[in-house]
Amino acid sequence: QLQASGGGLVQSGDSLRLSCAASGRSFRSYSMGWFRQTPGKEREFVAQINRSGDSTIYADSVKGRFTISRDNAKNTVYLQMNMLKPEETAVYYCAAQYLGVGRYGYWGQGTEVTVSS
Repeated sequence: QLQASGGGLVQSGDSLRLSCAASGRSFRSYSMGWFRQTPGKEREFVAQINRSGDSTIYADSVKGRFTISRDNAKNTVYLQMNMLKPEETAVYYCAAQYLGVGRYGYWGQGTEVTVSS
């Protein structure tokens, strides 16, 4: 089970840190990702981190502004978002990918981020 938190209302240019806590003992077995979705649009990939936390992938639109990290001791993955833009207003979801292959099989409930201009 994945529980995302940290969303809220911020102004353009502000920062926000999302957290996603995972239950269970096998957190290290999963690559973790963050996605976002706005009404009427498809879910969009934001960032991914591998099981050990030493390899990350970002969508071009967030490179240099967002940082994904994980703490395997706390079963938690984070998304630090800096210089937020109004168009990044969305519901942000964390997801888990078993052994880092295939589809993301587990999804959190989402946390809403609103960026005002």
